[in-house]
Amino acid sequence: MGILHHALAAALAFATPAAAQELSIATGGTGGVYYPYGGGLAELINRHVEGATATAEVTGASVENMALIARGDSDIALALADTVAQAYAGTGAFEGRRIAELRTLAAIYPNAIHLVTLADSGVQTLADLRGRKVSVGAPGSGTEVNARALLEANGITYDDFEPQRLNFNETADALRDGAIAAGFWSVGPPTSSILNLAATRAIRIVPISDEEFARGQAADPVFARYTIRAGLYDGVGDTQTISIPNALVVHADMDENLAYRITRALFEHVGELIAIHPAANDTTVEFTLGSSPIPLHPGALRYYEETGAAVPDRLRP
Repeated sequence: MGILHHALAAALAFATPAAAQELSIATGGTGGVYYPYGGGLAELINRHVEGATATAEVTGASVENMALIARGDSDIALALADTVAQAYAGTGAFEGRRIAELRTLAAIYPNAIHLVTLADSGVQTLADLRGRKVSVGAPGSGTEVNARALLEANGITYDDFEPQRLNFNETADALRDGAIAAGFWSVGPPTSSILNLAATRAIRIVPISDEEFARGQAADPVFARYTIRAGLYDGVGDTQTISIPNALVVHADMDENLAYRITRALFEHVGELIAIHPAANDTTVEFTLGSSPIPLHPGALRYYEETGAAVPDRLRP
């Protein structure tokens, strides 16, 4: 009887699936691209990565997300490449608190800096921000990191205007109400908060000149040229600006097989993400290997090598 009991217990144990690993995905505010993209990634993991479930969490975005990964409070995070690079090196916003354990799974799409103003505000250039109230993005966001870098490279400091630290939806509301003159977004276009604003107010996206771009790129080498295409937002024509890649970041101690399976699912089922947000059209192996700001996780590296892609030495852990 004892032998039969043990055999039955063993059979039951074998038949009971192990509890799924619950993953937290750190995104950003609901008015940007991170949250819908992260939600789509969570759905993709839930459908295609056996033994794992995922949930997208609203956060303060890039800077906060790096701290969440470092503390183990999040498992996967979306973040701007320059923020990731600063955290990995212990520079900029992370001076004296380097997070050397960060690794990337992929670079997923470029963010475009949108400097948005109402059409009748009189703000035509970066210099026109002097003396005005300007939203520089939520505290702890990559938007603020990007805005500050671009402004300071062009000789404009926070002493020259009244900085307001508002998230995307708050920035759109403040513009609509006339409470601020302009606001920064660093986001994959098109984004819902600007779409909604453009549907109710005539807006302009302030162009970044060749000279302003050159100064910005000299200060922050991850900056690249980008054109916000005509028609993405009501009444806005082709507008030259600056872009910064976004990355999916994990801790170096993530299980290698889990990192491999998430990366594989991301690229094999990217169409499911594109259906949720068009920014995922840029989620490609080529974009990752050209834009990832820090070394890849070994599990992700295994996937890229299996595809036959040439992985740059700088991305090898």
